[in-house]
Amino acid sequence: MKLNGFLKKYRATLVVAVIFVGFLVLSPSKAARAEKSLVDQLKTMLLVMPPIFVLLGLLDVWVPRETLIRYMGKGSGLKGTALGIVLGAVAAGPLYGAFPVAAVLMDKGASFMNVLVFIGAWSTLKIPMFLFEIQSLGARFAVARFLIDVPGIFLIAFILSKVLTAGDIERIYAASHNAK
Repeated sequence: MKLNGFLKKYRATLVVAVIFVGFLVLSPSKAARAEKSLVDQLKTMLLVMPPIFVLLGLLDVWVPRETLIRYMGKGSGLKGTALGIVLGAVAAGPLYGAFPVAAVLMDKGASFMNVLVFIGAWSTLKIPMFLFEIQSLGARFAVARFLIDVPGIFLIAFILSKVLTAGDIERIYAASHNAK
């Protein structure tokens, strides 16, 4: 990859790195805390991502494209959306772990709506979080939040899939495929 291509591909990361270094220079008293936070986040990411990539490899090899299209593709209807909710709710790990999984789902032929539902479920409907909320905040709160979030996920996914043009969605799928 040429330097110009590298700079273009990683410009957001480079901008954040420059801002971080600038922060360290302008506020040296907070540098130790910032560096510790950065190292802690990197450790967490390095512990979480390898298992996700192993599971992605298994998903890619074990689940035929035709099967995924049947269950989560354009014609899958409510069963595809329900499967997106279940996959997102049972998933483990932080939200940034959902995006490689979403890319594999897209590559295998999942509909855009179902991919959005999956990401929404991963971000808000995690079963361990739900159980923690029941214990900490009470069942009434946890169930109310869950009952509000599920329709909210569908609504956001539906609106996004209708607002974006077919060309926009094709570019998202292409970018997802090229990012691998």
